[in-house]
Amino acid sequence: MFEPVIAPSASLLGLLQRGRGDGQLHALAADRTEAIAALEECVTSDPRADWQVENRSLYYARLFMELEAPLDGIEDHLHDPEDLLDDDETRTGLALSVLGHLAAYGRRDALLMLREYAATGTNWAWALDELALRDDDRGLLLLGTAVLDRFPPGPEGDAELREFIRGAYEPRPWRLWAAYHPRVAAAGEQSPFDLWQRQVNRSGVTPGWSTADVLAWADQGDLGGHGAGAFLRQPDRPEPARNADPAGPDAVDRRAAAAARCLAAVVRPEDVPAVQEAARSGLPGARRAALRYLVDQQDPAVAGLIEAAAADVDDRMVRAALELVGRMRGPEALARARRWADPTTGGADSALGEAAVQLLADAGEACDAPLVVTGLRRWISVRGVTGTGLGALVDGAGRLAAADAVPVLRHIYGESASSELRGRAARALAATDVHFPEGPAVECLWDCEESTRELAARHVATTGDARVLERLRRLAADPAEEAEVHAAVRGRLTAARERSR
Repeated sequence: MFEPVIAPSASLLGLLQRGRGDGQLHALAADRTEAIAALEECVTSDPRADWQVENRSLYYARLFMELEAPLDGIEDHLHDPEDLLDDDETRTGLALSVLGHLAAYGRRDALLMLREYAATGTNWAWALDELALRDDDRGLLLLGTAVLDRFPPGPEGDAELREFIRGAYEPRPWRLWAAYHPRVAAAGEQSPFDLWQRQVNRSGVTPGWSTADVLAWADQGDLGGHGAGAFLRQPDRPEPARNADPAGPDAVDRRAAAAARCLAAVVRPEDVPAVQEAARSGLPGARRAALRYLVDQQDPAVAGLIEAAAADVDDRMVRAALELVGRMRGPEALARARRWADPTTGGADSALGEAAVQLLADAGEACDAPLVVTGLRRWISVRGVTGTGLGALVDGAGRLAAADAVPVLRHIYGESASSELRGRAARALAATDVHFPEGPAVECLWDCEESTRELAARHVATTGDARVLERLRRLAADPAEEAEVHAAVRGRLTAARERSR
Protein backbone atom coordinates (compact mmCIF):
# COMPACT_ATOMS: atom_id res chain seq x y z
CA MET A 1 0.00 0.00 0.00
CA PHE A 2 1.29 3.45 -0.99
CA GLU A 3 1.72 6.16 1.62
CA PRO A 4 -1.25 8.54 1.48
CA VAL A 5 -0.70 11.98 -0.01
CA ILE A 6 -1.88 14.54 2.54
CA ALA A 7 -2.92 18.02 1.43
CA PRO A 8 -1.80 21.15 3.33
CA SER A 9 -3.45 21.57 6.72
CA ALA A 10 -5.03 24.90 5.75
CA SER A 11 -6.98 23.41 2.83
CA LEU A 12 -10.43 21.83 3.09
CA LEU A 13 -9.11 18.52 1.79
CA GLY A 14 -6.19 18.60 4.24
CA LEU A 15 -8.50 19.27 7.19
CA LEU A 16 -10.82 16.42 6.19
CA GLN A 17 -7.96 14.02 5.60
CA ARG A 18 -6.67 14.73 9.10
CA GLY A 19 -10.11 14.27 10.61
CA ARG A 20 -9.94 17.64 12.35
CA GLY A 21 -13.06 19.24 13.75
CA ASP A 22 -12.43 22.32 11.63
CA GLY A 23 -12.74 20.05 8.59
CA GLN A 24 -16.43 19.45 9.26
CA LEU A 25 -17.05 23.11 10.06
CA HIS A 26 -15.29 24.30 6.89
CA ALA A 27 -17.04 21.67 4.74
CA LEU A 28 -20.47 22.85 5.90
CA ALA A 29 -19.55 26.44 5.08
CA ALA A 30 -17.91 25.67 1.72
CA ASP A 31 -19.49 25.20 -1.69
CA ARG A 32 -21.46 21.92 -1.44
CA THR A 33 -20.03 20.46 -4.66
CA GLU A 34 -16.48 21.21 -3.54
CA ALA A 35 -17.15 19.76 -0.10
CA ILE A 36 -18.62 16.53 -1.48
CA ALA A 37 -15.67 16.11 -3.86
CA ALA A 38 -13.19 16.48 -1.00
CA LEU A 39 -15.23 14.08 1.14
CA GLU A 40 -15.32 11.45 -1.59
CA GLU A 41 -11.56 11.82 -2.10
CA CYS A 42 -11.01 11.02 1.59
CA VAL A 43 -13.33 8.02 1.66
CA THR A 44 -12.06 6.43 -1.55
CA SER A 45 -8.36 7.16 -0.89
CA ASP A 46 -7.92 6.33 2.78
CA PRO A 47 -5.69 9.09 4.22
CA ARG A 48 -4.70 7.17 7.36
CA ALA A 49 -1.20 5.83 7.81
CA ASP A 50 -2.53 3.19 10.24
CA TRP A 51 -6.25 2.45 10.13
CA GLN A 52 -6.00 0.31 13.28
CA VAL A 53 -5.31 3.30 15.54
CA GLU A 54 -7.08 6.09 13.65
CA ASN A 55 -10.83 6.58 13.25
CA ARG A 56 -12.47 8.29 10.31
CA SER A 57 -15.61 6.36 9.33
CA LEU A 58 -18.12 7.96 11.73
CA TYR A 59 -16.58 11.38 11.06
CA TYR A 60 -17.09 11.02 7.30
CA ALA A 61 -20.51 9.40 7.68
CA ARG A 62 -21.75 12.32 9.75
CA LEU A 63 -20.56 14.71 7.07
CA PHE A 64 -22.33 12.67 4.37
CA MET A 65 -25.50 13.08 6.40
CA GLU A 66 -24.97 16.80 7.01
CA LEU A 67 -24.34 17.46 3.31
CA GLU A 68 -27.06 15.04 2.18
CA ALA A 69 -24.40 13.75 -0.18
CA PRO A 70 -25.08 11.02 -2.76
CA LEU A 71 -23.10 7.78 -2.64
CA ASP A 72 -22.19 7.61 -6.34
CA GLY A 73 -18.48 8.14 -5.64
CA ILE A 74 -18.35 5.30 -3.12
CA GLU A 75 -20.29 3.00 -5.46
CA ASP A 76 -17.90 3.69 -8.33
CA HIS A 77 -14.95 3.00 -6.02
CA LEU A 78 -16.34 -0.33 -4.82
CA HIS A 79 -17.11 -1.56 -8.33
CA ASP A 80 -13.94 -0.29 -9.95
CA PRO A 81 -12.16 -3.02 -11.99
CA GLU A 82 -9.24 -2.65 -9.58
CA ASP A 83 -11.37 -4.42 -6.99
CA LEU A 84 -10.80 -7.65 -8.90
CA LEU A 85 -7.04 -7.17 -8.94
CA ASP A 86 -6.28 -5.69 -5.51
CA ASP A 87 -7.27 -7.87 -2.54
CA ASP A 88 -5.85 -5.45 0.05
CA GLU A 89 -8.76 -4.80 2.42
CA THR A 90 -7.55 -1.27 3.13
CA ARG A 91 -8.50 -0.24 -0.43
CA THR A 92 -12.20 -0.45 0.37
CA GLY A 93 -12.34 -0.86 4.15
CA LEU A 94 -12.93 2.80 4.97
CA ALA A 95 -15.66 3.13 2.34
CA LEU A 96 -17.44 0.04 3.70
CA SER A 97 -17.22 1.33 7.27
CA VAL A 98 -18.71 4.65 6.20
CA LEU A 99 -21.55 2.79 4.50
CA GLY A 100 -22.10 0.83 7.70
CA HIS A 101 -22.56 4.01 9.74
CA LEU A 102 -24.81 5.49 7.06
CA ALA A 103 -26.95 2.35 7.14
CA ALA A 104 -27.23 2.75 10.91
CA TYR A 105 -28.39 6.34 10.33
CA GLY A 106 -31.16 4.99 8.08
CA ARG A 107 -29.64 5.42 4.62
CA ARG A 108 -31.30 2.62 2.67
CA ASP A 109 -29.02 3.15 -0.33
CA ALA A 110 -25.99 2.46 1.89
CA LEU A 111 -27.51 -0.79 3.17
CA LEU A 112 -28.28 -2.02 -0.35
CA MET A 113 -24.77 -1.12 -1.48
CA LEU A 114 -23.28 -3.18 1.36
CA ARG A 115 -25.47 -6.16 0.49
CA GLU A 116 -24.45 -6.04 -3.17
CA TYR A 117 -20.75 -5.74 -2.35
CA ALA A 118 -20.91 -8.57 0.20
CA ALA A 119 -22.27 -10.80 -2.57
CA THR A 120 -19.85 -9.77 -5.32
CA GLY A 121 -16.90 -7.77 -3.97
CA THR A 122 -13.38 -8.84 -3.13
CA ASN A 123 -13.45 -7.42 0.41
CA TRP A 124 -16.80 -9.10 1.05
CA ALA A 125 -15.86 -10.17 4.60
CA TRP A 126 -15.60 -6.54 5.74
CA ALA A 127 -18.97 -5.74 4.18
CA LEU A 128 -20.47 -8.78 5.89
CA ASP A 129 -19.21 -7.59 9.26
CA GLU A 130 -20.87 -4.21 8.70
CA LEU A 131 -24.12 -5.93 7.75
CA ALA A 132 -23.92 -8.21 10.78
CA LEU A 133 -24.21 -5.12 12.97
CA ARG A 134 -26.90 -3.31 10.95
CA ASP A 135 -28.94 -5.62 8.72
CA ASP A 136 -31.97 -7.67 9.70
CA ASP A 137 -32.14 -11.47 9.67
CA ARG A 138 -33.93 -11.63 6.33
CA GLY A 139 -31.29 -9.54 4.58
CA LEU A 140 -28.48 -11.70 5.97
CA LEU A 141 -30.23 -14.96 5.09
CA LEU A 142 -30.55 -13.85 1.47
CA LEU A 143 -26.76 -13.48 1.33
CA GLY A 144 -25.98 -16.98 2.58
CA THR A 145 -25.81 -18.79 -0.75
CA ALA A 146 -23.64 -16.11 -2.41
CA VAL A 147 -21.14 -16.22 0.46
CA LEU A 148 -21.00 -20.02 0.63
CA ASP A 149 -20.32 -20.21 -3.12
CA ARG A 150 -16.95 -18.56 -2.38
CA PHE A 151 -15.80 -21.77 -0.68
CA PRO A 152 -15.46 -24.57 -3.27
CA PRO A 153 -16.83 -27.99 -2.29
CA GLY A 154 -14.27 -30.51 -1.12
CA PRO A 155 -11.82 -30.89 1.75
CA GLU A 156 -9.82 -27.72 0.95
CA GLY A 157 -12.90 -25.54 0.66
CA ASP A 158 -14.36 -27.01 3.84
CA ALA A 159 -11.12 -26.35 5.71
CA GLU A 160 -11.08 -22.77 4.44
CA LEU A 161 -14.70 -22.34 5.53
CA ARG A 162 -13.93 -23.64 9.03
CA GLU A 163 -10.97 -21.29 9.29
CA PHE A 164 -13.08 -18.35 8.22
CA ILE A 165 -15.91 -19.10 10.65
CA ARG A 166 -13.43 -19.49 13.50
CA GLY A 167 -11.87 -16.10 12.75
CA ALA A 168 -15.07 -14.21 11.91
CA TYR A 169 -15.19 -10.82 13.58
CA GLU A 170 -19.00 -10.91 13.75
CA PRO A 171 -20.40 -14.47 14.10
CA ARG A 172 -24.08 -13.52 13.75
CA PRO A 173 -24.46 -14.30 10.00
CA TRP A 174 -22.82 -17.70 10.37
CA ARG A 175 -25.10 -18.62 13.24
CA LEU A 176 -28.11 -17.67 11.15
CA TRP A 177 -26.90 -19.63 8.15
CA ALA A 178 -26.12 -22.73 10.20
CA ALA A 179 -29.86 -23.34 10.63
CA TYR A 180 -30.38 -23.42 6.85
CA HIS A 181 -27.07 -24.67 5.43
CA PRO A 182 -25.79 -28.02 6.77
CA ARG A 183 -22.31 -27.21 5.48
CA VAL A 184 -22.08 -24.15 7.72
CA ALA A 185 -23.41 -26.12 10.68
CA ALA A 186 -20.81 -28.85 10.15
CA ALA A 187 -18.01 -26.33 9.77
CA GLY A 188 -19.05 -24.57 12.95
CA GLU A 189 -18.99 -27.82 14.88
CA GLN A 190 -15.57 -28.80 13.55
CA SER A 191 -13.84 -25.45 14.11
CA PRO A 192 -13.29 -25.81 17.90
CA PHE A 193 -11.80 -29.28 17.36
CA ASP A 194 -9.35 -27.91 14.77
CA LEU A 195 -8.21 -25.25 17.24
CA TRP A 196 -7.79 -27.82 20.03
CA GLN A 197 -5.81 -30.11 17.73
CA ARG A 198 -3.40 -27.32 16.76
CA GLN A 199 -2.83 -26.45 20.39
CA VAL A 200 -2.16 -30.07 21.33
CA ASN A 201 0.24 -30.59 18.41
CA ARG A 202 2.16 -27.38 19.01
CA SER A 203 5.84 -28.22 19.24
CA GLY A 204 8.93 -26.25 20.01
CA VAL A 205 12.23 -26.34 21.79
CA THR A 206 12.16 -25.07 25.36
CA PRO A 207 15.14 -24.09 27.51
CA GLY A 208 16.60 -26.13 30.31
CA TRP A 209 16.33 -24.92 33.88
CA SER A 210 19.63 -23.23 34.46
CA THR A 211 21.02 -19.82 33.63
CA ALA A 212 23.45 -21.27 31.08
CA ASP A 213 20.66 -23.28 29.43
CA VAL A 214 18.44 -20.21 29.07
CA LEU A 215 21.23 -18.08 27.61
CA ALA A 216 22.07 -20.84 25.14
CA TRP A 217 18.40 -21.16 24.18
CA ALA A 218 18.19 -17.42 23.56
CA ASP A 219 20.65 -17.83 20.70
CA GLN A 220 19.17 -20.90 19.03
CA GLY A 221 17.09 -18.78 16.70
CA ASP A 222 20.01 -16.47 15.94
CA LEU A 223 22.77 -18.82 14.82
CA GLY A 224 22.06 -19.38 11.18
CA GLY A 225 21.08 -23.00 11.78
CA HIS A 226 24.29 -23.87 13.61
CA GLY A 227 22.54 -24.56 16.95
CA ALA A 228 24.37 -25.34 20.15
CA GLY A 229 27.61 -26.08 18.31
CA ALA A 230 27.88 -22.42 17.35
CA PHE A 231 26.97 -21.35 20.86
CA LEU A 232 29.76 -23.52 22.30
CA ARG A 233 32.12 -22.26 19.56
CA GLN A 234 33.09 -25.74 18.45
CA PRO A 235 35.91 -25.52 15.87
CA ASP A 236 34.07 -27.53 13.23
CA ARG A 237 31.25 -25.01 13.09
CA PRO A 238 31.60 -21.64 11.33
CA GLU A 239 30.70 -18.50 13.22
CA PRO A 240 27.34 -16.98 12.35
CA ALA A 241 27.23 -13.76 10.36
CA ARG A 242 27.34 -10.95 12.86
CA ASN A 243 24.62 -8.86 11.30
CA ALA A 244 22.36 -11.63 9.99
CA ASP A 245 19.01 -12.45 11.53
CA PRO A 246 17.96 -15.72 9.83
CA ALA A 247 14.73 -15.90 11.83
CA GLY A 248 13.99 -12.21 11.34
CA PRO A 249 14.51 -9.42 13.88
CA ASP A 250 11.03 -9.79 15.36
CA ALA A 251 11.49 -13.51 16.00
CA VAL A 252 14.90 -12.96 17.60
CA ASP A 253 13.54 -10.17 19.79
CA ARG A 254 10.63 -12.34 20.89
CA ARG A 255 12.99 -15.16 21.84
CA ALA A 256 15.23 -12.75 23.74
CA ALA A 257 12.23 -11.37 25.63
CA ALA A 258 11.06 -14.89 26.48
CA ALA A 259 14.57 -15.81 27.62
CA ALA A 260 14.67 -12.74 29.87
CA ARG A 261 11.46 -13.89 31.53
CA CYS A 262 12.96 -17.35 32.00
CA LEU A 263 16.08 -15.81 33.55
CA ALA A 264 13.87 -14.12 36.13
CA ALA A 265 12.82 -17.58 37.28
CA VAL A 266 16.21 -19.34 37.28
CA VAL A 267 18.97 -16.81 38.04
CA ARG A 268 20.49 -17.23 41.49
CA PRO A 269 22.70 -14.63 43.21
CA GLU A 270 25.82 -16.52 42.23
CA ASP A 271 24.69 -16.45 38.55
CA VAL A 272 24.56 -12.65 38.32
CA PRO A 273 28.21 -12.23 37.23
CA ALA A 274 27.64 -14.70 34.39
CA VAL A 275 24.55 -12.80 33.28
CA GLN A 276 26.47 -9.51 33.40
CA GLU A 277 29.24 -11.05 31.31
CA ALA A 278 26.68 -12.27 28.78
CA ALA A 279 25.26 -8.74 28.63
CA ARG A 280 28.76 -7.38 28.06
CA SER A 281 30.12 -9.75 25.43
CA GLY A 282 27.74 -12.67 24.83
CA LEU A 283 26.30 -13.84 21.54
CA PRO A 284 23.54 -11.55 20.21
CA GLY A 285 20.51 -13.43 21.50
CA ALA A 286 22.00 -14.12 24.92
CA ARG A 287 23.28 -10.56 25.17
CA ARG A 288 19.87 -9.10 24.46
CA ALA A 289 18.19 -11.45 26.92
CA ALA A 290 20.75 -10.69 29.63
CA LEU A 291 20.46 -6.95 29.12
CA ARG A 292 16.68 -7.08 29.34
CA TYR A 293 16.83 -9.19 32.48
CA LEU A 294 19.27 -6.79 34.15
CA VAL A 295 17.16 -3.79 33.15
CA ASP A 296 14.04 -5.37 34.64
CA GLN A 297 15.98 -6.19 37.83
CA GLN A 298 17.32 -2.60 38.01
CA ASP A 299 20.84 -3.99 38.32
CA PRO A 300 23.34 -1.22 39.25
CA ALA A 301 25.64 -2.21 36.39
CA VAL A 302 23.02 -2.16 33.66
CA ALA A 303 23.37 1.53 32.71
CA GLY A 304 27.01 1.07 31.76
CA LEU A 305 26.19 -2.12 29.86
CA ILE A 306 23.42 -0.34 27.94
CA GLU A 307 25.78 2.52 27.11
CA ALA A 308 28.34 0.05 25.76
CA ALA A 309 25.74 -1.84 23.73
CA ALA A 310 24.45 1.42 22.22
CA ALA A 311 27.98 2.02 20.85
CA ASP A 312 28.36 -1.51 19.46
CA VAL A 313 29.29 -2.15 15.83
CA ASP A 314 26.34 -4.57 15.53
CA ASP A 315 23.28 -2.60 14.49
CA ARG A 316 21.05 -5.19 16.12
CA MET A 317 22.62 -4.60 19.49
CA VAL A 318 22.34 -0.84 19.12
CA ARG A 319 18.65 -1.13 18.32
CA ALA A 320 18.04 -3.51 21.23
CA ALA A 321 19.95 -1.28 23.65
CA LEU A 322 18.02 1.83 22.63
CA GLU A 323 14.70 -0.01 23.04
CA LEU A 324 15.73 -1.19 26.50
CA VAL A 325 16.46 2.34 27.65
CA GLY A 326 12.70 2.86 27.75
CA ARG A 327 12.33 -0.01 30.25
CA MET A 328 14.84 1.43 32.73
CA ARG A 329 13.43 2.66 36.02
CA GLY A 330 14.68 3.91 39.37
CA PRO A 331 16.67 6.92 40.58
CA GLU A 332 19.98 5.68 39.18
CA ALA A 333 18.47 5.09 35.74
CA LEU A 334 16.92 8.56 35.68
CA ALA A 335 20.18 10.17 36.77
CA ARG A 336 22.05 8.41 33.95
CA ALA A 337 19.31 9.35 31.47
CA ARG A 338 19.64 13.01 32.45
CA ARG A 339 23.34 12.86 31.66
CA TRP A 340 22.70 11.18 28.31
CA ALA A 341 20.01 13.71 27.41
CA ASP A 342 21.74 16.88 28.63
CA PRO A 343 22.84 19.10 25.70
CA THR A 344 25.79 20.36 27.75
CA THR A 345 27.34 16.87 27.67
CA GLY A 346 27.09 16.69 23.89
CA GLY A 347 25.01 13.54 23.98
CA ALA A 348 21.57 14.97 23.30
CA ASP A 349 21.97 14.70 19.52
CA SER A 350 22.89 11.02 19.70
CA ALA A 351 20.50 8.09 19.42
CA LEU A 352 21.20 7.29 23.07
CA GLY A 353 20.40 10.88 24.02
CA GLU A 354 17.08 10.68 22.17
CA ALA A 355 16.22 7.41 23.88
CA ALA A 356 17.06 9.01 27.23
CA VAL A 357 14.68 11.90 26.52
CA GLN A 358 11.98 9.35 25.76
CA LEU A 359 12.62 7.72 29.13
CA LEU A 360 12.41 11.05 30.93
CA ALA A 361 9.17 11.84 29.10
CA ASP A 362 7.71 8.54 30.28
CA ALA A 363 9.11 8.28 33.81
CA GLY A 364 10.92 11.52 34.62
CA GLU A 365 10.16 14.09 37.30
CA ALA A 366 9.07 17.71 37.15
CA CYS A 367 12.70 18.84 36.96
CA ASP A 368 13.04 16.95 33.67
CA ALA A 369 10.45 19.06 31.83
CA PRO A 370 13.04 21.37 30.19
CA LEU A 371 14.95 18.40 28.76
CA VAL A 372 11.71 16.90 27.40
CA VAL A 373 10.68 20.21 25.82
CA THR A 374 14.12 20.59 24.27
CA GLY A 375 13.92 17.06 22.92
CA LEU A 376 10.45 17.76 21.52
CA ARG A 377 11.63 20.88 19.72
CA ARG A 378 14.66 19.09 18.33
CA TRP A 379 12.47 16.25 17.04
CA ILE A 380 10.17 18.67 15.19
CA SER A 381 13.09 20.58 13.68
CA VAL A 382 14.76 17.40 12.40
CA ARG A 383 11.86 15.07 11.56
CA GLY A 384 8.79 17.23 11.42
CA VAL A 385 5.48 15.96 12.76
CA THR A 386 6.27 12.30 12.08
CA GLY A 387 7.92 9.34 13.76
CA THR A 388 6.94 6.69 16.26
CA GLY A 389 8.77 8.33 19.16
CA LEU A 390 7.03 11.69 18.87
CA GLY A 391 3.90 10.55 20.71
CA ALA A 392 5.87 9.65 23.83
CA LEU A 393 7.44 13.12 23.92
CA VAL A 394 4.03 14.72 23.52
CA ASP A 395 2.63 12.60 26.35
CA GLY A 396 5.63 13.50 28.50
CA ALA A 397 5.15 17.20 27.96
CA GLY A 398 1.59 16.85 29.16
CA ARG A 399 2.43 14.57 32.07
CA LEU A 400 5.09 16.98 33.30
CA ALA A 401 2.78 20.00 32.72
CA ALA A 402 5.49 21.66 30.62
CA ALA A 403 3.94 25.02 29.76
CA ASP A 404 6.93 25.90 27.56
CA ALA A 405 5.84 23.13 25.20
CA VAL A 406 2.51 24.77 24.32
CA PRO A 407 3.63 26.37 21.00
CA VAL A 408 5.14 23.08 19.81
CA LEU A 409 2.09 21.11 20.94
CA ARG A 410 -0.20 23.47 19.04
CA HIS A 411 1.94 23.01 15.93
CA ILE A 412 1.70 19.21 16.26
CA TYR A 413 -2.05 19.45 16.84
CA GLY A 414 -2.57 21.46 13.67
CA GLU A 415 -0.13 19.77 11.31
CA SER A 416 -0.15 16.08 12.23
CA ALA A 417 -1.68 13.81 9.61
CA SER A 418 -2.29 11.23 12.35
CA SER A 419 -5.50 11.78 14.30
CA GLU A 420 -4.12 9.51 17.03
CA LEU A 421 -1.11 11.81 17.50
CA ARG A 422 -3.34 14.88 17.34
CA GLY A 423 -5.43 13.42 20.14
CA ARG A 424 -2.33 12.98 22.26
CA ALA A 425 -1.37 16.58 21.54
CA ALA A 426 -4.85 17.67 22.60
CA ARG A 427 -4.50 15.80 25.90
CA ALA A 428 -1.13 17.46 26.48
CA LEU A 429 -2.59 20.88 25.69
CA ALA A 430 -5.41 20.26 28.16
CA ALA A 431 -2.74 19.88 30.85
CA THR A 432 -0.49 22.75 29.76
CA ASP A 433 -2.46 25.40 27.85
CA VAL A 434 -4.67 27.68 29.96
CA HIS A 435 -6.54 28.67 26.79
CA PHE A 436 -7.42 25.11 25.79
CA PRO A 437 -11.06 25.21 27.06
CA GLU A 438 -12.09 28.14 24.88
CA GLY A 439 -9.64 27.36 22.03
CA PRO A 440 -8.72 23.91 20.69
CA ALA A 441 -11.33 22.17 22.87
CA VAL A 442 -14.13 23.76 20.84
CA GLU A 443 -12.81 22.32 17.59
CA CYS A 444 -12.17 18.96 19.27
CA LEU A 445 -15.92 18.49 19.76
CA TRP A 446 -16.08 17.75 16.02
CA ASP A 447 -12.90 15.63 15.90
CA CYS A 448 -12.86 12.19 14.28
CA GLU A 449 -11.42 10.48 17.38
CA GLU A 450 -13.90 9.56 20.09
CA SER A 451 -11.27 9.98 22.82
CA THR A 452 -10.58 13.53 21.59
CA ARG A 453 -14.31 14.35 21.58
CA GLU A 454 -14.57 13.00 25.11
CA LEU A 455 -11.60 15.11 26.21
CA ALA A 456 -13.19 18.19 24.66
CA ALA A 457 -16.53 17.51 26.33
CA ARG A 458 -14.84 17.36 29.72
CA HIS A 459 -12.78 20.54 29.28
CA VAL A 460 -14.59 22.86 26.84
CA ALA A 461 -15.87 26.17 28.09
CA THR A 462 -19.67 26.17 27.76
CA THR A 463 -19.96 29.95 27.77
CA GLY A 464 -18.76 32.39 25.15
CA ASP A 465 -19.30 30.27 22.01
CA ALA A 466 -22.88 29.55 20.98
CA ARG A 467 -21.81 26.49 18.99
CA VAL A 468 -20.63 24.56 22.06
CA LEU A 469 -23.91 23.81 23.80
CA GLU A 470 -25.61 23.00 20.50
CA ARG A 471 -22.84 20.57 19.60
CA LEU A 472 -22.99 18.95 23.04
CA ARG A 473 -26.73 18.44 22.62
CA ARG A 474 -26.28 16.86 19.22
CA LEU A 475 -23.60 14.50 20.48
CA ALA A 476 -25.83 13.51 23.40
CA ALA A 477 -28.68 12.68 21.00
CA ASP A 478 -26.57 10.77 18.46
CA PRO A 479 -27.05 6.99 18.90
CA ALA A 480 -23.82 6.32 16.99
CA GLU A 481 -21.72 8.15 19.56
CA GLU A 482 -19.63 6.17 22.04
CA ALA A 483 -20.82 5.66 25.61
CA GLU A 484 -17.81 7.47 27.10
CA VAL A 485 -18.54 10.55 25.00
CA HIS A 486 -22.22 10.41 25.95
CA ALA A 487 -21.31 10.29 29.63
CA ALA A 488 -18.95 13.27 29.38
CA VAL A 489 -21.38 15.31 27.28
CA ARG A 490 -24.38 14.69 29.53
CA GLY A 491 -22.33 15.59 32.58
CA ARG A 492 -21.41 18.95 31.06
CA LEU A 493 -24.99 19.62 29.91
CA THR A 494 -26.29 18.87 33.40
CA ALA A 495 -23.73 21.21 34.94
CA ALA A 496 -24.61 23.93 32.42
CA ARG A 497 -28.32 23.64 33.24
CA GLU A 498 -27.63 23.88 36.97
CA ARG A 499 -25.57 27.02 36.49
CA SER A 500 -28.31 28.65 34.43
CA ARG A 501 -30.93 28.24 37.19
